[in-house]
Amino acid sequence: MPLRVKPGNPDDANTFRDALRSQNGKAGRPLTGMWVCSGSPLVAELCAGSGLDWLLIDAEHSPNGLESILAQLQAVNGYPVQALVRPPVNDTVLIKQYLDLGVQNLLIPMVNSAAEAEAAVAATRYPPQGVRGVGSALARASRWNRVPDYLARASETVSVTVQIESTAAVEAVEEILAVDGVDAIFLGPSDLAASMGVLGQQEHPKVRAAVEHCLTAAKAAGKPAGVNAFNPDTARSYLAAGAAFVLVGADVALLARGSEALANAFATRDPADR
Repeated sequence: MPLRVKPGNPDDANTFRDALRSQNGKAGRPLTGMWVCSGSPLVAELCAGSGLDWLLIDAEHSPNGLESILAQLQAVNGYPVQALVRPPVNDTVLIKQYLDLGVQNLLIPMVNSAAEAEAAVAATRYPPQGVRGVGSALARASRWNRVPDYLARASETVSVTVQIESTAAVEAVEEILAVDGVDAIFLGPSDLAASMGVLGQQEHPKVRAAVEHCLTAAKAAGKPAGVNAFNPDTARSYLAAGAAFVLVGADVALLARGSEALANAFATRDPADR
């Protein structure tokens, strides 16, 4: 039976863009998510059923390739959660492969200019609007040509979020926000701190000021902005400043800290004292 898609229907959060647009009416709050970095479909599925709004499957700093991304997309499919995928680089060929796998929501790292944002968007569009290679008959994205009119409607099923994580990107944020096809921006305080000469100091006043500047610019442009903030107080501060979505944890970090807590409770004391 042919599959149907309904891109652009405001009643259906088919993409992260749609979820952000409908968040006030549906959730009544910003969207909260977590990193999925382990490369495990089982862990991804565990996180997908947690009640969070979105997951970020990361391939920039995590051991994820095409096969593991595909397996995680399949594992979280059907859960009420948006899955974003971050490629390791803003690359036309990689983006083509991700889209053909069925990735619908992309987070593109290290976008430092409007030209780089335009290139990211072009990679998600078929000609003449872009440069995406045509392989829908071979691709999960179209369910192997079982989705009617996929080629004509494919861009409506994809959302593009670009990452602002350098001083150059902060300086160009208004121009980046103005690029047609950029649905949202996401602030990365860790790399931003490094770019500003305060490596490892995500809470530095000038880093926070840069993040808040970008949040203000996004609001003025009428586009959502999100931010990575593992510190709960910092996350709340950015949400109060206008962040529409936030990442507040990671699967690997939760496992690391949880296992350390178990070790501290049971493995570092004299057995007689337990």
